[in-house]
Amino acid sequence: MATAAGTPEEIDREALRARYQEERDKRIRTDGNDQYIEPVGKFASLLDDPYTEVVPREPLSDEVEITLIGGGFSGLCTGARLRQAGIDDFRIIEGGGDFGGVWYWNRYPGAMCDTAAMIYLPLLEETGHRPSQKYVFAPEIFAHAKRIAETFDLYRDVLFSTQVTKLEWDDAAARWVIHTNRGDVIRSRFVSMGTGPLHRPKLPGIPGIETFAGKSFHTCRWDYGYTGGTPDGEPMSGLANKRVGIIGTGATAVQCIGPLARDAQELFVFQRTPSSIDIRNNHEIDPEFFDELGPGWQKKWLLNFATLQTGGFADEDLVKDGWTDISQRIRDRIVKKVSEDGETLTPQLAVDAYEESDDEKMTEIRARVEAIVQDPQTAEFLKPWYRQLCKRPCFHDEYLQAYNTPGTHLIDTEGKGVERIDETGVWVGAVHYELDCLVWASGFEFGTDYGRRCGYETIGRGGVTLSERWADGMETLHGMHVHDFPNLFIIGMNQAANLISNITHNLTEAGSTLAKILGHAQEVGAEVVEVDEAAEQAWVSMLEGNEAGMLGNPDCTPGYYNNEGKPAGRREKLNGSGYPEGPVAFFEFIDKWRNSGQFEGLDFRNAKTMD
Repeated sequence: MATAAGTPEEIDREALRARYQEERDKRIRTDGNDQYIEPVGKFASLLDDPYTEVVPREPLSDEVEITLIGGGFSGLCTGARLRQAGIDDFRIIEGGGDFGGVWYWNRYPGAMCDTAAMIYLPLLEETGHRPSQKYVFAPEIFAHAKRIAETFDLYRDVLFSTQVTKLEWDDAAARWVIHTNRGDVIRSRFVSMGTGPLHRPKLPGIPGIETFAGKSFHTCRWDYGYTGGTPDGEPMSGLANKRVGIIGTGATAVQCIGPLARDAQELFVFQRTPSSIDIRNNHEIDPEFFDELGPGWQKKWLLNFATLQTGGFADEDLVKDGWTDISQRIRDRIVKKVSEDGETLTPQLAVDAYEESDDEKMTEIRARVEAIVQDPQTAEFLKPWYRQLCKRPCFHDEYLQAYNTPGTHLIDTEGKGVERIDETGVWVGAVHYELDCLVWASGFEFGTDYGRRCGYETIGRGGVTLSERWADGMETLHGMHVHDFPNLFIIGMNQAANLISNITHNLTEAGSTLAKILGHAQEVGAEVVEVDEAAEQAWVSMLEGNEAGMLGNPDCTPGYYNNEGKPAGRREKLNGSGYPEGPVAFFEFIDKWRNSGQFEGLDFRNAKTMD
């Protein structure tokens, strides 16, 4: 089998399938998501805020019209759209000490967006901001979050350093009662939940994890007091005489391993599965080019990216990144098979085009590893043997190079992961690695019960929790509305566009939809907005009939994209589903739905008419 880049004809596809299966089987675990543990007990401090001192205040006991839970881009985009619609009576509740969400918490060295900033940073036209580079670093993203808040006056009524502990519907009063860790009891007519899928850290359930006596922290709570340095990239001088270990080689680790390799005396990277590392090719944004884009440019770019990234056609590729590259390869191969080779367009032809394009792309990515990494054995360990979209694709021009740094060691665990941890270090097989510091790059809650991911339970009509309601899978209309949870709106991407390559596009659209709904409720004097049960079930049935996706793909190595390799049942398929016709079709559909004035599937009524 060829290991260098080549055409599909030069790739032994049968041998490649066998290798993918072999590597996948090494990593399959019976516990799936249960292999991860919550940060409790000794690790409870990982949920604390190391950046902002919590200032004591008196508990609130009041009422607001609308409450937005979460001050990340979900809450920011929703708040901005509400302000634009002239809706001002709302409050934001955020657990961090400022706006930013994931970009408030994630200040690890090297943190940056892995989707182009021109489309990832929302509301660029509205705020008048030009990204400095194609991919910007975390401090600039955090600053943009605060810029949105300032532009739309979102600091006016916000509770920072405040975590919701319970959300309960009072049917008699037609109000949500919000309890917080600050003793607040807030009554709100409407609630928007934008807690995000990647905000609550998780830890690997490695035996002995609690016994390590050295310094340890999660990447989303980086301890610069110990390491030295700053989020802006200043050297971490505190690591100059330290042996540092990092567990995890996903998207976060890919970004912070370069700075760690640069600054630590020795760095040990414990790898279960290598990430797919494509070219990033970062560069500055030309001010003259940016100034000539003209009004409406960001909406145009967003649509262009979503269209090309999901296999559609456009006159040009405005973003030109790894996301659009693989999709265009698949699309162009389908066109060639039909128009030049005379084949009939069938589902199997599309599958063949996808597999051939992916084989070609992943062969190039493995060849890139071989070309960059100097040590042959390390290079072999870093080669990803799976399809590119089985795990979050990564784009970086310093990660692979880090393994050429003296003192940086890749400890490949042959798919098994770290065996155990003791007071002084980590065991892999029969080898003990003594460490001063251990960094957890183990990611966030994903795929667990909704209440666990949020950090609180949401209790609807009749005392049923959202976790109970969704025990057999998420059930909504448009991913936003849940029957028996009136006046509750979920801001996200699942069961909607599900555009995972650019999450913020989902959020700006959801914010626009909610603003229209609440504006209509005000116009007609409705106190209650609830999805009709039949409309919800019709939407769910449509989603259940969609077989697309990576869940259960036998070529996929385990990861959070595919239920950690466990067979996908109804619950997993519904939780990861999106509009069957794709993100662009959903954005077109929901735009027509919210602007029709009909709001089909929703019931707007007065509280007195409630059954």
